[in-house]
Amino acid sequence: MRVETLTPTIGAELSGVDLADAVHDDGLFAEIRSLLLAHKVLFLRDQHFTREEHVAFARRFGPLEDHPVVGSDPDHPGLVRIYKGPDSRQEQYENAWHCDTTWRECPQMGAVLRCVEGPQVGGDMMWANMGEAYRRLPEHVKAQIAPLRARHSIEASFGAAMPMDKRLALHAQFPDAEHPVVRTHPETGEKVLFVNAFTTHFTNFHTPDNVRFGLDHAPGAGLLLQYLMSQASVPEYQVRFRWKTNSVAIWDNRCTQHYAAQDFWPAVRKLERAGIVGDRPS
Repeated sequence: MRVETLTPTIGAELSGVDLADAVHDDGLFAEIRSLLLAHKVLFLRDQHFTREEHVAFARRFGPLEDHPVVGSDPDHPGLVRIYKGPDSRQEQYENAWHCDTTWRECPQMGAVLRCVEGPQVGGDMMWANMGEAYRRLPEHVKAQIAPLRARHSIEASFGAAMPMDKRLALHAQFPDAEHPVVRTHPETGEKVLFVNAFTTHFTNFHTPDNVRFGLDHAPGAGLLLQYLMSQASVPEYQVRFRWKTNSVAIWDNRCTQHYAAQDFWPAVRKLERAGIVGDRPS
């Protein structure tokens, strides 16, 4: 197996390896897992495994989960089909910087995503290293956000375009989750900036130290949250990947965010994702 580092902060491309072999090869899987912790997102080309092997490989990291809104493959629970074409151009779920399923109490640990049909041009995906984003924050900002917690909502994102009754039912099924603004990676110990497009507001900002006369003290909770969320957009923290059919991305959802560009109409982009159950952020 050959490993090519793609940027100084995030991403590596693996070649000379077949992920189907890692389903049964403990040593190969351990090496891939170690590389994932080191590089945060891994890319592979020309992977011709079956859906059964896709699911089996992802399950080596842990149990898989379905998505309550995005459709899954009926024969392979945990394999979410993200098929986009001209009829889905109004679905704005991917072209925002986000960390998958932070609206859950236990967001995904990571994912294995394969392109089963890619456009000739466009539809790239980007990932951002949110550990690096935290590390480079000014020290006074780190001190300010250290105790903060924030809410993450599926209702305000996936539910926003639904009729009210369906949106409220979705919220009842998945109440807003609350997470620390800075989480600690459970395996590496790295501190990670943990707010994204699913984050709606801080839950413990409005204290006498931060508020005067009922108004947020400058820069204010809303401005602070927007500033923190904007860190994923810094190019120095990012890697960009151009999809080709049978390309694969594996990422650590605990320390990254990603963005899928929707600039490929009228072509299609068909992706299949196996999302891995994660832990409660702390």
